Amino acid sequence: QVQLVESGGGLVQAGDSLRRSCAASGRTFGSLAMAWFRQAPGKEREFVATISRSGGSTYYADSVKGRFTISRDNAQNTVYLQMNSLKPEDTAVYYCAAGIRIFTTARSVREYDYWGQGTQVTVSS
Repeated sequence: QVQLVESGGGLVQAGDSLRRSCAASGRTFGSLAMAWFRQAPGKEREFVATISRSGGSTYYADSVKGRFTISRDNAQNTVYLQMNSLKPEDTAVYYCAAGIRIFTTARSVREYDYWGQGTQVTVSS
């Protein structure tokens, strides 16, 4: 069983930056592909960014490409999401996810096995 504990959400203004963290336990972190998803009110959960087990491959949703950066520290069992130039449309609950069956990267919700508790990020205009 993998536990994911998120931190770093909050209320910011448009143009600000925010860094999300997700600490994993219960399994060798280097065996997990990691990702961030988000869900706005009334909408389905959507893919934001993913990173491979080693950190060598990353993939981003078009809506965040060039503004968000996903990274991981396998020694600290933590994945990060640096969010810059935030926009009101980035407002959502953000979730960290881990996949044990993913060998590179994946963008589908159903490919991930474990989820964090979710943390609200609100961007005011």
